[in-house]
Amino acid sequence: MDNVIENNEMQGTKHSTLGMLSYSTGFYVNEFIQGVLIFLLFYFYEVEIGLATWMTGLGMVIYGIWDAVNDPLLGFVSDKPTRLTKRWGRRFPWIVIGFVPTLISFLLIFYPPNVNPQEQPWIIFAWFTITLCIFDTCETIFTNNYYALYPDKYRTNKERTKVSAFSIYMGILGVVFANLLPPSLIEFGNKSTYITMAWICITINFFVLFLMIPGVRDDKESTQQFIENFKQKEKESLTEVFRFVFKHKSLFAFLFFYMLYLSLTTMVQSSFLYWIRFIIYGNADDVLYVMILLLIGVMVGIPLWMLYNKKTGNNRRTMIMASIALIVLTVFFTILTTYAGLLILAFIWGMGFGGFWMIYYVVYGDIIDEAIAETGVRREGLYSGLRRFFGTLSTVIQAISFTIVHELTGFVETSNVQSPSAQTGILLLFGIIPAVLMAIGFIIFLRFYDITPEKSKIIKEKLAHLKV
Repeated sequence: MDNVIENNEMQGTKHSTLGMLSYSTGFYVNEFIQGVLIFLLFYFYEVEIGLATWMTGLGMVIYGIWDAVNDPLLGFVSDKPTRLTKRWGRRFPWIVIGFVPTLISFLLIFYPPNVNPQEQPWIIFAWFTITLCIFDTCETIFTNNYYALYPDKYRTNKERTKVSAFSIYMGILGVVFANLLPPSLIEFGNKSTYITMAWICITINFFVLFLMIPGVRDDKESTQQFIENFKQKEKESLTEVFRFVFKHKSLFAFLFFYMLYLSLTTMVQSSFLYWIRFIIYGNADDVLYVMILLLIGVMVGIPLWMLYNKKTGNNRRTMIMASIALIVLTVFFTILTTYAGLLILAFIWGMGFGGFWMIYYVVYGDIIDEAIAETGVRREGLYSGLRRFFGTLSTVIQAISFTIVHELTGFVETSNVQSPSAQTGILLLFGIIPAVLMAIGFIIFLRFYDITPEKSKIIKEKLAHLKV
């Protein structure tokens, strides 16, 4: 069996480095677009537009419910062949179809009607909710199939590791643009600067599409094998597939933990704007310098965590250590009182964030391999949809948390000065609350995730035997 795996590894290194780089540019697009929304969305509608906190939160909850429906459903649909599959591939048509509408709907989010939010709040609320749901649908079509292509196209450890390395740094580049471009363009209290920022974002990403196309084409042999296997296999209902997912301990534990990890990152990243504007009464330029140090920390941390993971050879252990670092460091945001302290902590926190970001892609690949080994069926589209679904739930958790805390502490949407109780709420949302949420997910992950290096080897042997 070891010889089979070795031969597969040798035969499987068939994709060019340029092709891998082309594929990895999709990580840049996703991290860029999602990063801007995580950074600005709640703040933009609550503070800049002046929509009531509870209405902003409600809109994001509706968006999350919509995402709960369309993510796994579109993933399930995209796992089936269409009229375009034989000629254009399994994933490529979906990726191209979803990309441009994603950019257009992203732009529309920052173009709310020019009406008074106190007199006609429901018009703004409707625009906010509908454009978000349109964006989510288009982005789901793109990202579900983009991420599902990775384990199907790159099937050897050698190629996966190389693509993952490229993707991590492309993702970092996307995060750099998402965190540095907005604060360098926007002005507090000037809504038109947000529209300019949105136009620049979609223009940059439109040109990236042409760099990405060569790398996101399906392999012809994989497409043909998929069509033949689909004809032969017994058809499954969506209910049956979901039943398997929720019985799969490692997958469910990972998705639950992933949701609460993203809850932490979205709450922390969103809180930078609130902290700068309402704790130290700074301006958007102050946010820019914080983001620069955070991203330097990420870039310093990733290679260090990669060396640690290579030395231990244990993905589970690396995930545990990175998680503990991120949770503990996040708590300190609640006790910050100075801008200098924020700059230092942002750098250190970035190092912990980089470690978790690096390892969770690897762990996710291990889990998908285990699911395929157990069923003999490749369902990457559905799994990608489920991962997006749990990821979007983190946005709902952020919205509910911000809504409840802001309402209870007396945050005033249209005021430039907040009360001491509102400032306390901002600090809690910056540190303790997201840290507690991720700690809950971490406990679940420790309890149910059981893929050790030894088990991973057994899974790969089974995959080699199944030839799926």
